[in-house]
Amino acid sequence: MSKLLEEVRDLIRTLHYSYRTEEAYLHWIRQYILFHGKRHPTEMGAAEVSAFLTHLAVKRQVAASTQNQALAALLFLYKNVLKEELPWLKNVERAKRPARIPLVLTRAEVKRLLTQLGQQNWLQASLLYGAGLRLRECLSLRVKDLDFDYQQIAVRDAKGHKDRVTMLPASAAEALQTQLANARGLHLRDLADGFGRVYLPFALARKYPHADREWGWQYVFPAATRSRDPLSGTTRRHHVGEWVLQKAIKDALRAAQIDKPASCHTLRHSFATHLLEDGYDIRTVQELLGHKDVRTTMIYTHVLKRGGRGVKSPLDS
Repeated sequence: MSKLLEEVRDLIRTLHYSYRTEEAYLHWIRQYILFHGKRHPTEMGAAEVSAFLTHLAVKRQVAASTQNQALAALLFLYKNVLKEELPWLKNVERAKRPARIPLVLTRAEVKRLLTQLGQQNWLQASLLYGAGLRLRECLSLRVKDLDFDYQQIAVRDAKGHKDRVTMLPASAAEALQTQLANARGLHLRDLADGFGRVYLPFALARKYPHADREWGWQYVFPAATRSRDPLSGTTRRHHVGEWVLQKAIKDALRAAQIDKPASCHTLRHSFATHLLEDGYDIRTVQELLGHKDVRTTMIYTHVLKRGGRGVKSPLDS
């Protein structure tokens, strides 16, 4: 099994999949093999795949998205690694994700939430709400992605490997400049200590061998300590971990006495909803969010109806 997993890992890295995808795919392929008594995947087929997916749904009661992730890992294994063109794989039914209405904070709730956050967490949360960024997009911002003159942020390699441009909130500009000054001081100290390198995507590290030490490529929100890159083994300074802001948001919600089960992503939902409330065109909001299909953006219009499909309750009459 270890040899097969090594082949999967090598191919994933050749195709430049994210480290998160690598971890997830290896996990599900390992679980699939162990579930069937360490049988080799070439000895198994549709029945075994269906049995494993059923086990995940019935016994382990995983979410539909988790079940689909496991299926994607098995599809990758058979199609890309084992090179087996198996017609039955295309017929394996994916779990249907339930259509859920996104949770949205009111403007007053957003203000109360932000006032409970410390300086750096306030800035990060302000970008989630003020620019519609996803958590990972915010934390992985690089210095070169900020344009203060045009007041815009370039979001690189976002969901679906797409780039987009969104606004840089004017009210966050001064705090961003302070954050950059702190990050630059940290970078200069790293350089003096013989470090100062940062992860570069794909083959850029080979194409531009010294770019990983340049200021423009550094993270806007660097981690407090250096760490070892799990892919290359190089000691670098990565961006701050996601859990830091996630915990800060949970604590701030409690302190602000907001009872909604909100998260970091709720601020992005609130960004979209409040823009639509202000009368901005839904296509514009779609571009700012980076949605491929406008139907994804249209889900935020539920708040604008002001109740069940905009119908006035007879109790209010």
